[in-house]
Amino acid sequence: MSKLEQVLILDPPVDLKFKGPFTDVVTTNLKLKNPSDRRVCFKVKTTAPRRYCVRPNSGVIEPGATVTISVMLQPFDYDPNEKSKHKFMVQTIFAPANVTDMDALWKDAKPDDLMDSKLRCVFELPSENDKVNDVEDIKATPVLNSAKSDGPLSSMAAAKPSGGAPDDPEMKRVMTECKRLQNEMSKMAEENVKLKDDGVRMRKAARSDHMTSNSSALLGRESSSSTTSLPSLLVVIAAIFIGFFLGKFIL
Repeated sequence: MSKLEQVLILDPPVDLKFKGPFTDVVTTNLKLKNPSDRRVCFKVKTTAPRRYCVRPNSGVIEPGATVTISVMLQPFDYDPNEKSKHKFMVQTIFAPANVTDMDALWKDAKPDDLMDSKLRCVFELPSENDKVNDVEDIKATPVLNSAKSDGPLSSMAAAKPSGGAPDDPEMKRVMTECKRLQNEMSKMAEENVKLKDDGVRMRKAARSDHMTSNSSALLGRESSSSTTSLPSLLVVIAAIFIGFFLGKFIL
């Protein structure tokens, strides 16, 4: 008995293309369409299970329905000179009535009842045209809040309606609030400068008091030493005079 022909329609039918760069996860989709009037069980296999994540990798497709399979290639060091040998196989079987145990179904399936389709993996790097198109798409994408700044003023500016008329009460309220906030910020800035100046003056005054106290202590020590040395000098002078007079009387 010849092998059954695949009942599902695969899109893409032969090649699963993955477009780099491959420094991050690259995802491609595989669509399985069931054109028959019977339920079909499917299972997706690969020769490199550690390199791919497939969701869903098995299931049941109702008659006339389509299932999209996401095949995610994990990051790796791409070598353009190395040809990919990775392959996928979509294996299918007609679902029996009231099937519940899918594992038992595949385990007990006869080879003549199985249908399969094979796909090969193709790795592609983006072309120069693709890079240019990507850059143009990025430039064409509107950028919101291009001039980002902190504080309440930027929030009020972002909330400002672009098409509002000057006589709009909401616009007037927003403008008034902006002016009030600007005045408060100006006052806070002036107070900050004043506090800085007061701090500088206080530090200068503290240094001046410290120098004055040091000078007073130094003068006190000098005065004390002068007062202490004065009696000693008088004693010496008195001794000289007494010795002088005693010498005259003796002679």
